[in-house]
Amino acid sequence: MEIWPAIDLRGGKCVRLLQGDYSQETVFDSDPVAVARRFQAQGARHLHLVDLDGAREGLTVNLPAIQEILSAVDMQVELGGGVRDEQSITELLGFGVARLVVGTSALKQREWFREVVRKFPNRLVLGLDARNGLVATDGWMETSTTSAVELALEFNDEPLAAIVYTDIATDGMMSGPNVEAMAEMQRAVRVPIVASGGVTTIDDVRALSRVGMSGAIIGRALYEGTIAIPDALVAAQGDGGD
Repeated sequence: MEIWPAIDLRGGKCVRLLQGDYSQETVFDSDPVAVARRFQAQGARHLHLVDLDGAREGLTVNLPAIQEILSAVDMQVELGGGVRDEQSITELLGFGVARLVVGTSALKQREWFREVVRKFPNRLVLGLDARNGLVATDGWMETSTTSAVELALEFNDEPLAAIVYTDIATDGMMSGPNVEAMAEMQRAVRVPIVASGGVTTIDDVRALSRVGMSGAIIGRALYEGTIAIPDALVAAQGDGGD
C-alpha cells in the first residue's frame, strides 16, 4: 500500500480543515515547500496536494506554491482542487504533476470526465468525497443525491489511475478512518482505492492495508505527530506490500 502524505494549500500556506470546513482552519506551516522536502527526507515517495482555494473557486489558485513544490522534490505528486477543464489538465500535467484528482466535474459533467479519462489514461484520479455515503462537491459545500459507490461504478471500466475516497465525517477529526466504507468501495470496483480521512494511528494504516487499499492519504496525523512517515511505510508493507 502506498502512503500519500498530504499538503493542503490555502493562501500559499500548509493548512488543515476540520471536515472540510473553511472556517475551521489550522495553519501548520507557512512554507509548504519545506514540508514537502521534509516528507521526502523521511522516505515518502508520493505526495498528495490539495488546492483548497481552487476547490472552492473552480480553478487552480495556488499554482506558484505547487510549481515550487514540484521543482523542490522528486516524488510522485498528485493534485486535486479546482481541476475542472481540459486546459487545466493539460497544463498541470505539463508542469510535472503525475496525476490529477477530479471530483466536482466528474459528478456534474460525467460524459466530459469519461472523455478526458480516455484522453489521459492512468493520469486522472476520481475524487469521491462522501458525506453519509453521498457524494459532496464544490469544496464539500454541496451534497448530491448520488451515492459514492454508484458514481464509482459508472467509471469502473475507464482507465482511471485510482479513486481517492474521502469520508468527510472522519476527515481531520483524528478519530480513525471509516474502514468499512473504504472496504465496501474496494469490493464494488476494480479501480485501485486510495483511502482518505481520519487516518490517525499506525493501527489505522495496518487496517486499511488489510482491507486491500491501494494507498492511504495521511494529513493532520503527520503534523500533530501521531504518525511518523517511516513507521507508516513499514506498516503499509505489512499486508500485501507496497
